[in-house]
Amino acid sequence: MTTSPPTTAGATGGLREPDDARNARKTRGTRGPRKTRGSRGFNTPSPAHTAARYLLLLLVLLLVIGPFLWQLSTSLKGPAEDVYTRTPAFLPDQPTLGNYGKVAATIPVWTYALNSVIVAAVCITGNVVGCTLAGYALARLRFRGARLVLGLFLATLVLPGEVTIVSQYVLVRSLGLADTLAGVALPGSIAMLNVLLMRTAFAAVPAELDQAAMIDGADVRQRLWHVGLPNVRGMISVIVIFTFIGAWDDFLWPLIVLNDPQKYTLTVGLQYLNGTFSANPRLIAAGTMIAFLPVVVVFGACQRYFFKGVEEGAVKG
Repeated sequence: MTTSPPTTAGATGGLREPDDARNARKTRGTRGPRKTRGSRGFNTPSPAHTAARYLLLLLVLLLVIGPFLWQLSTSLKGPAEDVYTRTPAFLPDQPTLGNYGKVAATIPVWTYALNSVIVAAVCITGNVVGCTLAGYALARLRFRGARLVLGLFLATLVLPGEVTIVSQYVLVRSLGLADTLAGVALPGSIAMLNVLLMRTAFAAVPAELDQAAMIDGADVRQRLWHVGLPNVRGMISVIVIFTFIGAWDDFLWPLIVLNDPQKYTLTVGLQYLNGTFSANPRLIAAGTMIAFLPVVVVFGACQRYFFKGVEEGAVKG
């Protein structure tokens, strides 16, 4: 035996619909039309649009990764393979790691790599520490001449590096740092562009956070360490990556400053391969891969913090 839902009497004596049934009926009435199978919304791309996206991504991938893969394939080819054939083979028929051993036996590649690591470490330390302090001062501290200092930083970006390279060499030589790794790393220790990037990152942090820290009794150093730095880690990762790439791949400045072959950086030392084994591109490709792998390692170590900082924004909730 089934029972019907109870009804209540209205003010006029009639029967009134229960509240639960009335709410369910209203919900069904306000529910939108059902989506038919095969219908697409405005934001759903068409199959042709999706195919065009993937083709464009594939083209960009070939342009970016293609030269790297070709150099890697050339460095693994054996001496019996012809790399100048009309229809070159991408996969080596006789893969070997002997080309890397020949590079290490021909030039002191590990000494050159260590010199490049020292130069890159000095540049990264100087940029992270110096640019962070300068960027925080320009963004958060109030002092006379702040606009003038910012204008001077912007003015230095207009001049190309080739214009100031002579004055830089005269300065390094007057300091007694010619033919030293310190002289190679000194001009790149603080980059004006990195100072402006850090200033922009600190300026994006709401001023209310600094004001709250000041009310709690925090000084400038504590506000920088506990409020500023946690919110700009993504920008610091960007500076670390670009500074390492710039210091590692620099060729002209180390070539001018250094005279002792034992102090050459890796990019300068690899030129011996181009002169000694100009007819053997396998060794040149192997040397190129040796110089390229540290860049991949540094980017792989820092990219997680970089993308995490970009996704989270300037301030974490």
